[in-house]
Amino acid sequence: MCGILGIVLHDQTLNVANELFEGAMFLQHRGQDAAGIVTCGSKGRFYQCKGNGMARDVFTQQRMVNLKGNMGITHLRYPTAGSSAGSEAQPFYVNSPYGITLSHNGNLVNSIELKTYLDNDVHRHINTDSDSELLINVFAAELDKFNKSRVNNQDLFSALTGTMNLIRGAYACITMLAGYGIIGFRDPNGIRPLIFGERINKDGSIDYMLASESVVLKAHGFENFKDIQPGEAVIIKKDSSKPEFKQVVPPKIFAPDIFEYVYFARPDSVLDGKSVYRSRIEMGDKLATKIQQVLGPNDVDVVIPVPDTSRTSAFQCAVSLNIAYREGFVKNRYIGRTFIMPDQQQRRSSVRRKLNAMQQEFEGKNVLLVDDSIVRGTTSKEIVAMAREAGAKKVYFASCAPPIRYNHIYGIDLADTKALVGFERDEEAISKVIGADKVIYQDLQDLVDCCRTEEIDQFEVGVFTGEYITGVEDNYIQELEKIRAQNQRIKDQRSRGLSIDACIDASDMIDVKAEVDISIYNRGDYADK
Repeated sequence: MCGILGIVLHDQTLNVANELFEGAMFLQHRGQDAAGIVTCGSKGRFYQCKGNGMARDVFTQQRMVNLKGNMGITHLRYPTAGSSAGSEAQPFYVNSPYGITLSHNGNLVNSIELKTYLDNDVHRHINTDSDSELLINVFAAELDKFNKSRVNNQDLFSALTGTMNLIRGAYACITMLAGYGIIGFRDPNGIRPLIFGERINKDGSIDYMLASESVVLKAHGFENFKDIQPGEAVIIKKDSSKPEFKQVVPPKIFAPDIFEYVYFARPDSVLDGKSVYRSRIEMGDKLATKIQQVLGPNDVDVVIPVPDTSRTSAFQCAVSLNIAYREGFVKNRYIGRTFIMPDQQQRRSSVRRKLNAMQQEFEGKNVLLVDDSIVRGTTSKEIVAMAREAGAKKVYFASCAPPIRYNHIYGIDLADTKALVGFERDEEAISKVIGADKVIYQDLQDLVDCCRTEEIDQFEVGVFTGEYITGVEDNYIQELEKIRAQNQRIKDQRSRGLSIDACIDASDMIDVKAEVDISIYNRGDYADK
C-alpha cells in the first residue's frame, strides 16, 4: 500500500521537485518506511534523492535544491514481507534501454517465475528481493525488443502490453523514461488506485499529475480527475502535450482492494468514484445495525473510537445507536502505525506510547470501542487493557471489517496467516484473546455494500475469505511466509549483535536484503551544466 506520484509541468524551465515533495506529505500515511524522488532534467538526466525514513527526513533542503527538471516521480514506501532494507527504497532505476525509473504500489504474485524468466530468457540482473525491481526489468526487457535508438508512444504501449501479459498481481505504477515523459498504468483488476488530473495555468498551458489518491491532486489545484481504468495506461510527454490513453490489456473483474476504503486511504479522497468518507459513514450505520442484533439496548453507555481511521465510522455508529460518542484516547501523533512494527514486543510498547486513555470517559461505564479492523490482535488487546485500567466496567470491541483470517498478498504486510488473531478462531475465542467482553464484526456483505458503486460491485476480499481475485496463489504465499520468517530471524539475531552470516541458515534459498543498492546515488548533488 505504497504512495506514488508523478508530475509533468508544461514550463520546462521550472523544477518540479518542491511540488513532488509537497505531494509526498499528502501521501505519507501510505508509507512511512522510505521515500524517494527522481526528477528529469532538460538533457534527459535523472536526479535522485531516496532513503529510509519519513519524507520530511529524507528530502532535506540541501538534497532538494539540486533536483532539476520539469517532470518527476515520487514513492512513499510501505515494506512488505517484513523488510525495510534501504536497497528496496523506490523509485527503482535501470539505465538500459533509454533510462527508466519506476514507482510501484502493489505486489506481484508470480515473482518466482519472473525471476527465472529474467535470468534465463532475457539475462537481466536482479539485485534485490523486491518485486518492483522485477517489474521495471520486465518492462525494460520488453522495450529492448524494439532495438531502436528512440521509441514512440506506440512502442511504449506495446511494451506495456507485453509486460502486463507476463506479470500477475496488484500494481499501480508510474514510470519515467529519460527525456521522454511519464507513464501510468494499472493492473487488469484495478486492485490498487491510480488517478489522473490536469491543472490549467494562467497562460492556458496544462500541467498533469498522476497519484494514488485524489486528495493530492485537489490540494495542488488539479481538476478533471480520471481514474486510470483496469488494464489502462496513459503517457504524458515531457512537453506536457495532450496525454494519450490506451487500453493495453483487456480488463478483468474490476475488484479494488476493499482495505483502501476501510483503512488505507484518507477520508477526503475519492477512489474509483466512491468517497472514502461516505463509505466509512455507511460502515458506521451497518455496524450499528449488527451491534443492535448482538447487544441489548442498555448494554453500552458510550462509543469510543480507536484513533484515527475509525473515527468517522464510530461517530456514525454512535448516532445510529443514539448513544454518547466520546474521544477516550489521546493520540501521540509522532508514533507511526503499530502494525508496521517488526515484532510483538515493539508493537506492545508502541501502543502505550501512541495512545493515552482519559479516565473520566471510561470509569464506571460500559464502553463500546470501535476500530477499523483487528489484525494480529496485539493492539486491540492493549487498548482493551487500557480501557479496563481506566475503570471501564465492560469493554465491547467492534470492528468495521470482518474477521481477517488469511494473508494479504497484494502489497500489505499484515502478518503471517497463523499470527492473525482471526486465524482458526471464532468471535468468542477472539474476545478471550484480546480480553474484551464481546467482539462484534461487520458482516462482509455489509462492508461490500458500503463501498460499491454503479460501476464496481466486487472487491478484493481475500483476507476475509481466502479466495483471491488473481486465483489460487499457494506457492506465492508459501514463499512470502518463508521470506518473512527469514527476515524476522535476521532482525532477532542482529538485535543480539550477531553478524548477518550468523543469521542465515545455509539451506535457505532467499538472498539477504542489502542495506544499499547499485543505483544513481548522486542524491541531487549535481545539476545540468
